[in-house]
Amino acid sequence: MELQRKIYDKIQRWKEESQGSRALLIEGARRVGKSTIAERFAQEQYRSYVLVDFNKAPKSMRDNFENIDQLDIFFQNLSLHYNTRLYPRESLVIFDEIQRFPKAREAIKYLVADGRFDFLETGSLISIRENVEGITVPSEERKIKMHPLDFEEFAHALGEEMLIEHIRGCWEERTPLARPLHERAMRLFKEYLLVGGMPRSVVAYVEGNRDFYAADVEKRDILELYRDDIKKAARRYSSRVSGLFDQIPGYLSAHDKKVVLSAINSDGRFSEYDDPLFWLGDSMICNLCYRTTDPNVGFALTADASSVKCYLGDTGLLVSHAFSENEITESQLYREIMEGRLALNKGMLYENMIAQMLTAIGKKLYYYSRYSKEKHRNDVEIDFLLSNGSKTGFKVFPVEVKSSKNYSAVSLGKFRELYPNRIAESFIVHPKPLLREEGLTRIPPYMVFCAFDQPQ
Repeated sequence: MELQRKIYDKIQRWKEESQGSRALLIEGARRVGKSTIAERFAQEQYRSYVLVDFNKAPKSMRDNFENIDQLDIFFQNLSLHYNTRLYPRESLVIFDEIQRFPKAREAIKYLVADGRFDFLETGSLISIRENVEGITVPSEERKIKMHPLDFEEFAHALGEEMLIEHIRGCWEERTPLARPLHERAMRLFKEYLLVGGMPRSVVAYVEGNRDFYAADVEKRDILELYRDDIKKAARRYSSRVSGLFDQIPGYLSAHDKKVVLSAINSDGRFSEYDDPLFWLGDSMICNLCYRTTDPNVGFALTADASSVKCYLGDTGLLVSHAFSENEITESQLYREIMEGRLALNKGMLYENMIAQMLTAIGKKLYYYSRYSKEKHRNDVEIDFLLSNGSKTGFKVFPVEVKSSKNYSAVSLGKFRELYPNRIAESFIVHPKPLLREEGLTRIPPYMVFCAFDQPQ
């Protein structure tokens, strides 16, 4: 089964715009489909291609990079080893899993300058400091990020293209879907919530005639791969990364969903966990969401690195990470969620999914909370803050996520009172149809992909 991915069009633009002047680096977590899309692009857009997989490239191929000052010999060895003829300006060379051999990334400078062929790199954890030590990171390199399948891509995999078009049309007109279509779209969203967007999980689900358990098997394999990656790659602090990774479901099931170091180490300090958190975020295994202390200015300028939420990069993986196979079967978790009885862990899956959807459309994640000394707790909590990105006319768009049809919006009301001149529009993501009120838009989760995929 071939999945349609939006990133294909971005790679096509790179080919047309760069004309060989820059290599392209596709960054992403393991198993999001980087190698698959790279090879498919090579097959469809070039006369020939060579894929060098540094997970299994022999020593002779690694030694070939010693010939980087003799490119005729370098390319001859490449062509002979892979038994593929390379044609000037008509062939693509793919360096797959380039983080396994940083010297190949450094060589991009000379390979691009030579101008004979196009070069595409794929990498997981590629920009981690330990993977670029001792090399010169090439400036002749453009980067794009690849995420799990987004909601649109998932819908297309299930043959729901017309429903997606209708959702977009309704958002553009700011009208709700008719009740039957709303229920159909909510069902599709819940399927996406449970299966997630990892390609192998989606394929198993579709080819298994919508079998959640077939998807679960694939997700558990990916989680084990991540655990192995953590042990191998995060050499200096693997135990701390492992501790954070294992505790993610616990953090997200708590009321404020923040990382609490005492769950890992009673003496833990944030200064000791900066690098481990960075590792999880930079690997794209997780999406980090930082607290901003002053929404009146650019969020990054007032981000509090000691207050962070750590969402798993794929919500389908979170489901399998949070519950054992027996728990899922015995509690009939899939049926509970599909039937709308999502009462577990205060909707952590919904919030994780909205974080995933916002990340997929390029939004950086920030949240806001205010502690009340009088009440000895936070009295204002906003799940996500978006902005219009303007420096002169900065505007804030608070977003609250509600998994239940019955909820209160006390925090959102207080936040609007605190910053009335900065808020352009407020949003509540909830399971009901679209509803617009003065300054407040209540949107169903299946509309997030089109509602925020543009400057607000």
